[in-house]
Amino acid sequence: MASIYKIVSAPEWRAAEAAGVFSGSGIDIKDGYIHFSTANQAPETAAKHFVGMADLVLVEVNADALDIKWEVSRGGALFPHLYAVLPMSAVRRVVDLPLCASGEHRFPDMAE
Repeated sequence: MASIYKIVSAPEWRAAEAAGVFSGSGIDIKDGYIHFSTANQAPETAAKHFVGMADLVLVEVNADALDIKWEVSRGGALFPHLYAVLPMSAVRRVVDLPLCASGEHRFPDMAE
């Protein structure tokens, strides 16, 4: 089972859990799809879009349970995008994404 990852603020995620679905963060709604990253892409995504931000979570999602579109994005790499809401049934785990003293985020072990 393939995993993909979403970095999101903890308050946004708590609201999604209460709603039973995640409709996306601001950039997702603006772009018309939910942005995800692979395990290899997630640290670079954090460094590019979430630098210095605290109170984030990393959401691990079962990509096989969704209609994921793999599309060219940053640096010509294929990134996973979801053109629908994310149902909680596809979520494998949610973990805190703490900041290190260096300002980088400390990622847990992640499966591809």
